[in-house]
Amino acid sequence: MELGALSVARDALTGAACVAGEAHWLDAGIAADLPFKGDRLAARAALEVALPHLDVIVQIKARRRRSFLIADMDSTMITCECIDELADYAGLKSQVALVTEAAMRGELDFEGALRSRVALLKGLPEAVIQDCLRERVKITPGAKALVGTIKANGGAAVLVSGGFTCFADAVAAEIGFDKAVANQLGISNGAIDGTVQGDIVDADTKRDTLMAELHARQWPISASLAVGDGANDIPMIVEAGLGVAYHAKPKTAAAAPARIVHGDLSALLYACGYCRADWVATDGR
Repeated sequence: MELGALSVARDALTGAACVAGEAHWLDAGIAADLPFKGDRLAARAALEVALPHLDVIVQIKARRRRSFLIADMDSTMITCECIDELADYAGLKSQVALVTEAAMRGELDFEGALRSRVALLKGLPEAVIQDCLRERVKITPGAKALVGTIKANGGAAVLVSGGFTCFADAVAAEIGFDKAVANQLGISNGAIDGTVQGDIVDADTKRDTLMAELHARQWPISASLAVGDGANDIPMIVEAGLGVAYHAKPKTAAAAPARIVHGDLSALLYACGYCRADWVATDGR
């Protein structure tokens, strides 16, 4: 983020009938706070138009230090879609990926799309799951710093996925989440049996998990931060104190109060008001 961007932002806020205050760098040349007085929706619209190459988050400063993180897994906390990568071992990635994309865009019924894709995996050896974890599943930059910093400051984090526990449990442990909620992939006689066991973790489950976790801790909704990329993430994103669409599908991006289009997950640490020096984990950066 170049210094000139702050000048552009000030002009955009003035054009939106807002009054900008003094800027403060959270990370010199990368992220800054710019307080203002005025209509937040008008400010967001003006800033996103004026600074299309930057990520802009508009929120109430007093509420920004979120204590509870709820996050999607595939294409959010990790860089891939696990079911697509599993399908690749069966030579079916292109076929399955088309359905995954349509489901994440909100164009298909999530449960039906999930069950139909899993059915195509029937007979794939169970051992392929560990191969996929080792070879294909990569943690998104900023993920460990985000979770580590929130937890080190008295917070909590839950991973909630429409994918599978065989991936989500491992990913949650590596990143540092307190727990993972995901679907149970059916395994019989050492192979994927083409079924999903139990109730499906869908959009309602994600929202309900957010509310249940906050209730258990007696924390207000304003304390929560939700992040995801797909249509099944919309209910939790809309419900949370700050909901963020991360490199998201169009329907999700349109519904979210905030969007990350250019940066990685460390952008959410800046959104929570953490200076670069305050990060607990750095993901090797």
